[in-house]
Amino acid sequence: MATYKKRGYKPKTKKEKEEIVEENSTTAEVFNTLDESASKTEEWVVKNQNYILGVIGAIALVVLSYLGYNRFVVEPQAKDAMNEMYQAKSYFEDAVNGISSDSLFTMALNGGEGKYGMLDIISEYSGTPAANLANYYAGMSYLNLKDYSNAITYLSDFSSDDKMLGPIALGGIGDAFAQLEQPNDALDYYEKAFNKSNNNYTTPMYLMKAAQIAIDLGENQKALDYLKRIESEFSSSTEASTVKILIGKVEASM
Repeated sequence: MATYKKRGYKPKTKKEKEEIVEENSTTAEVFNTLDESASKTEEWVVKNQNYILGVIGAIALVVLSYLGYNRFVVEPQAKDAMNEMYQAKSYFEDAVNGISSDSLFTMALNGGEGKYGMLDIISEYSGTPAANLANYYAGMSYLNLKDYSNAITYLSDFSSDDKMLGPIALGGIGDAFAQLEQPNDALDYYEKAFNKSNNNYTTPMYLMKAAQIAIDLGENQKALDYLKRIESEFSSSTEASTVKILIGKVEASM
């Protein structure tokens, strides 16, 4: 085994001289190998520099094209879509407030006064935030117009992490399935709705709807769990005012 030798150390024996010569030879061999590898790398780079520069240029072009597309195409398009949606959104809001509801929901969908409706926004501005939001308005419009299949289709195409819109869209799908007499699907979406966001408005509302569907399906323990959650966690909610009566009915039937 090699031993550590201080700088300036002079070998005393023949064996030590041989060891030093061997060590120096090994070190020289390592450096020679490194030099050869570096030389080969340099040769490869020189030989393939046109290819390397081409790849770098292609990557740069892709990045610049992507940035340019977003800046000069996607962003203006998204802004235009939001502007175009303003009138259709106004029709929807007026309809929700009860002003000639059915006709306004229809205008929210199809447009009016030369302006786009939600269906136009979805078609013309696909992939933009406005088109995504238009799916929500279209779905809720169809739900109010009792076109439940289309309500499910458009609400399913809407995605959002908003603590209100996200659960309401899922709950709207649940409402549509309930009207189509598909209670298992309705229950599934009501559960998704109250799990989507924990707040004092949508959570107790969809817990109550889920409990009522569960009762209809004979899933009394599940219904009881949901009702008691309303009682304990959302005692100030509208749903809490009737929850004790329902709890009593469910417990009496178990």
